[in-house]
Amino acid sequence: MSLNIVVLAKQVPDTRNVGKDAMKEDGTINRSALPAIFNPEDLNALEQALQLKDKHPGSKITLLTMGLPRAAEVIREGLYRGADTGIVLTDRALGGADTLATSYSLAAAIRHLKEYDIIIGGRQAIDGDTAQVGPQIAEKLGLPQVTYAEEINVEGSKATIKRRIENGVEIVEAPLPLVVTVNGSAAPCRPRNARLIQKFKYAATPSEKSTANDDVKKLLDARSYLNLYEWNAAEVEADPEQIGLTGSPTKVKNVVNVVFQAKESKRIEASDDAALEDLIKDLIANHTIG
Repeated sequence: MSLNIVVLAKQVPDTRNVGKDAMKEDGTINRSALPAIFNPEDLNALEQALQLKDKHPGSKITLLTMGLPRAAEVIREGLYRGADTGIVLTDRALGGADTLATSYSLAAAIRHLKEYDIIIGGRQAIDGDTAQVGPQIAEKLGLPQVTYAEEINVEGSKATIKRRIENGVEIVEAPLPLVVTVNGSAAPCRPRNARLIQKFKYAATPSEKSTANDDVKKLLDARSYLNLYEWNAAEVEADPEQIGLTGSPTKVKNVVNVVFQAKESKRIEASDDAALEDLIKDLIANHTIG
C-alpha cells in the first residue's frame, strides 16, 4: 500500500540569536534580522515520513511550508533527505499570521492538494512554542489527530502510533486520513544524501526560476521534478478575512532575550535549631523549596 504523505515544515528564525532587532514595530518577527533554520521538530516529523516511505514502496512525500519565498530552502533540505516534492505557500497577505491564521491557510493548501493519507508535522515551532498549528489544522479539516508521537506505523486504513506522554508511553490507533504531530524525542532525521543533493540542487520555485540564469532555466524546463510548487492565497481559495494580520487575534507586544547568569551569594547561619528554622522559613517564602 502506497501513501500520500504531507509533511508540514517551517523555516524559523534561530531563537538562540535573538537581539534588539528581532521585532518590528507592528509586533511581528523581523525574520531578516535572524538566521533561518529548518524547525527542529519538523525534521523529526520528516524522518517519520521517510520511514513510512521506506516501509511502503511507491509512497510520495510532499513538503508544505508557508512563509517568504526563501522558505524554498526548507523544501530543498527535505528533498536532499528523501522527500519527493514541495509546495511553498507564499503571499504578502499571509504575513504576520498567528497560529489561527496559519492553520487556516495551511488547511486551505491541503484541501487544494486534495490527495493525502497522513499529515505529519513537528509538535511545535521554536519561534512560537505554542504546539497549536497541527491540532488546529486537524480541526479545520475535520480529521482525527494524534499528538506527541515518537513512532508511526501504518497498516491498511489505520495508523498505530507510539506517544510519549508525561508519565510514560501510550500506544494508540487512528483511522486514515489523520494529522500527527511529532516530538523532538522521536528519531532524528537522517542526514542529507549525496546523490539526492546532486539530483535536486537546482530545484526551484517559479519565483526562483524567474531570476535564474539561462542554463538553469533550461535545466528546469527539461526536468519536471526540479520544479517546486508556489501557491498564493487566491490559488488555495483562502478567505482574505481569515489570513495574515487580519485573521490573527493574537498580537505580540514584545520579545525579550533573557540570559540567566549565576551570581555568588553567601549566607552564614548559626548552628542552633532556631536559626535553622528561620532559614527554612525564608527558603519557603521565596519559593526556593516547598
